[in-house]
Amino acid sequence: MNKTILSFGEILWDILPDRTVLGGAPFNFAYRAHDLGYRCAMISRVGNDRLGEKALRAMTALGLDTSLVQHDDRLPTGTVKVVFDTRGVPDYDIIPDVAYDNIQLSPGIERAASEADALCFGVLAQRRETSRRTLRTLVRSAGHALKFLDINLRKECFTEETIGYSLEEADVLKLNEDEAVTLSRMLSLGVEALPEICEKIIDTCSLRHCLVTLGPRGAFAASASGERVYTPGIDVPIADTVGSGDAFSAGFLTKLLDGASLKEACAYGNVLGTVVATQQGATAAVGTEDIRRLSADNLPRLVDQSLAKPNERL
Repeated sequence: MNKTILSFGEILWDILPDRTVLGGAPFNFAYRAHDLGYRCAMISRVGNDRLGEKALRAMTALGLDTSLVQHDDRLPTGTVKVVFDTRGVPDYDIIPDVAYDNIQLSPGIERAASEADALCFGVLAQRRETSRRTLRTLVRSAGHALKFLDINLRKECFTEETIGYSLEEADVLKLNEDEAVTLSRMLSLGVEALPEICEKIIDTCSLRHCLVTLGPRGAFAASASGERVYTPGIDVPIADTVGSGDAFSAGFLTKLLDGASLKEACAYGNVLGTVVATQQGATAAVGTEDIRRLSADNLPRLVDQSLAKPNERL
């Protein structure tokens, strides 16, 4: 657990119908990696306002390193208005021109990037020039670090250029099922089945691994070596899916950094994401007993039969 992970991007407040909670995929990821016992710092920016102060207090209470979180005197702390459809699927109104759009390059964050073992980022925080330019300098500075891209496509918050750049720089790509289909069409891959989409993306973008989370049906992963892994879902009552995908990312990446196989990393990420989904809140504490309980082989599984051929070669 001596690896250092940096998470670049948005810290924001999700304004839900019944409550307001601190969130943002990079923040959720950073908290979960920290909760697993890894050194993980967040590179972001909040406003000098009430929500910014509240965010920093919450991060401190969670034990997170806030030394690389900047303060903005002009732009407000990021917010997102979240509404849910009848199936419980969220829709996001992501407010533009906020503090995390204006992350500035500094000697401190550039030095941190040069010393990191992994750098995690998405495309949302690249929607404005300042943060986009800062990230690109950090990617260059983090030359030896593993680049983990949680693409996290949100409407009106990405362009083909930012996606193209991100894929070019990434070593590991994580996306959900809808994003896999969207990316296949955007890149004109000409395939629709997940294994073939992953194979094409890996070949086209020179990735090491491509991961697709499938909600209750588990996760699929493929590697440049030709390995493909499917981990079925775990059939347990779900309380709140917010942050479960970020927990998957944290579980997968930390195991990968520790030298685990693709199968082991995917299985651990799947368990961690499921544990988080059984609890309320993206930053609910997860204990080793929770992980052990949902790792049991005798638990009922939700299997996607079209993918249930693990460890095949692409």
